[in-house]
Amino acid sequence: MESRERLNRERVLGTAIRLADAEGIERLTMRKLGVELGVEAMSLYNHVSNKGDLLHGMIDAVFAEIELPPPADDWKPALRKRSLSVREMLSRHPWANGLMDSGTNPGPATLRHHDRVLGTFRRGGFSVAMTAHAFSVLDAYIYGFAKQEKGLPFDSGEQAAAMAQVMLAHLPANEYPHLAELTSQHVLQPGYSFAGEFIFGLDLVLDGLERARDAE
Repeated sequence: MESRERLNRERVLGTAIRLADAEGIERLTMRKLGVELGVEAMSLYNHVSNKGDLLHGMIDAVFAEIELPPPADDWKPALRKRSLSVREMLSRHPWANGLMDSGTNPGPATLRHHDRVLGTFRRGGFSVAMTAHAFSVLDAYIYGFAKQEKGLPFDSGEQAAAMAQVMLAHLPANEYPHLAELTSQHVLQPGYSFAGEFIFGLDLVLDGLERARDAE
């Protein structure tokens, strides 16, 4: 339980985010949040109007953690850096994946983030239509990779290698030659990390978007 300091919206949202990080968004309730803050649940409604408002505020707060593309930077390195920042944020707050763009009343940090990304594409020579395509494709890759990574049964390269060793021992190479090949020649190689695949895919997406822009 948190110390009894003055309650405000920022403190309510911060505590809710910490609870969601620790236990998952599905287990976050107003009652549990009140207990954590040392107040009755009804007191929370002085700072958030309802559970929906709480979630909107939480999403806006995590959007504020994302590093915005600097206006003066070239579009590709700026969006590459921003994409890495989004992925880092999702690793801290995996519950946010799937909720990031679900709100009908986005907060100022969310709007500022979206506007800056759109502006970065536009300054990079993308048409309005191509900007819409590019933003959609880029974030689909980031969110999709984060979701896939979260579902993996290992957290490190060492754990992945240990699991791959077990799989390889029970994997008939004559029946599954390509799985055996990938496991032995890639996953089990020194320095392997599934997280490293993110950079390869991100650069592939950005290069593809650049080609699409130039071909428009």
